[in-house]
Amino acid sequence: MTGMTEAGTPTDKRVVLDVEELSISYGSKSALRDASFSVYENEIFGIIGPANSGKTSLLKAINRMDLVTSGMKVDGHVRFLGREVRKWKNVFALRRMIGVVFPLPVGLPLSIYDNVSLAPKLAGVSKKSELDDIVERCLTRAALWEEVKDRLDSLGSLLSGGQQQRLTIARALSQNPRLLMLDEFSIAVDPVTTMRIEDVLKELRQEVSIVLVTNLVQQAERLADRTAFFLNGEVVEIGATSALFNGECSDTRTTDYIEGRFG
Repeated sequence: MTGMTEAGTPTDKRVVLDVEELSISYGSKSALRDASFSVYENEIFGIIGPANSGKTSLLKAINRMDLVTSGMKVDGHVRFLGREVRKWKNVFALRRMIGVVFPLPVGLPLSIYDNVSLAPKLAGVSKKSELDDIVERCLTRAALWEEVKDRLDSLGSLLSGGQQQRLTIARALSQNPRLLMLDEFSIAVDPVTTMRIEDVLKELRQEVSIVLVTNLVQQAERLADRTAFFLNGEVVEIGATSALFNGECSDTRTTDYIEGRFG
């Protein structure tokens, strides 16, 4: 991988996601320029920065949502498990391995059970007992099982906002992803539920790599192993989260953002 040297980069873990000189534009408007970084197995990689810094566009490029986003142009390289994402012939197979949780919970117009079991069914799982196990396991991992186990046939859309967000996480996990990407998951979630989801993410890092885009710098400090600071479509700095939040930034803009002087 080329690009900036990353402080705190693991040397003994497999690279799950490798982004190299990635640029994204919409027509004549640039959203991201020459971004380069790697995400390793069993880590939470935090991305912070103000609005319009290219964070969400990055996630779209990783998950090949440029295919359905009008005017979006992607240049550079995104390699997932060593393969260029734009060379995957089956984009749906790629997306099954990359779970995405968006800022606002998007529940399917289905029961709680069917929200979680849909992806396994589409992947060929048909035995009821096996589907039952998947639904319970994923809802448990998303810290939702105890709250909904007696009403799995109820519509997912009838759950509270925080419960719907956790249902979205359970649905993403039902695909057994190798990478889980969360985009500002706590925007529509109360503080208590936010902390519960954060606890879930800490547990999940043992099983899946996580890219966490957050507008809450304190959330990155609590969760991320490494953090990248994006500003105006540029990756300003990447480093071990503990170092960045202890004032060991190489760019004063990172320090200013973390300490709340802008953004």
